[in-house]
Amino acid sequence: MTDQAMNPVYRRQELVRFGHCDPAGIVFYPRYFEMLNALIEDWLTEGLGVNYAELLGPRRVGLPTVQLNTEFKRISRMGERLAQRVSIVKLGRTSLTLRVEFHGSGAGPDLRVGFDQVLVCTSLVSHQPQPFPDDLRAALERARSASHE
Repeated sequence: MTDQAMNPVYRRQELVRFGHCDPAGIVFYPRYFEMLNALIEDWLTEGLGVNYAELLGPRRVGLPTVQLNTEFKRISRMGERLAQRVSIVKLGRTSLTLRVEFHGSGAGPDLRVGFDQVLVCTSLVSHQPQPFPDDLRAALERARSASHE
């Protein structure tokens, strides 16, 4: 998916830190997955207004990743800022497909890494799929509608 086709529902900047990098001075690829996970947690809490810690803790609702396709396009170096963008591709009864992109801070479309991610809403008691809770579904639908305006 190109940058022009992506209408994000949530975006933020992340500074590439020393701890993200390998001895070559570039982001060590597993760190991108850690950044992705943190981004999704923040999107739920800050972007959608559904507290991720409460969702998992007292509410016992999980959102595990069941599919993750990743494309590494360019390297990122310590001190750079990555523009992180989340877009809803598909919202089902129990699953959610996202497109997430990290772009460099340079001019023009500078995709560093892109993710196509599928999350499934599950009960952390039974570990079985379940429909999204009403408040989360409403927040996801609002976000999806806003991204298509």
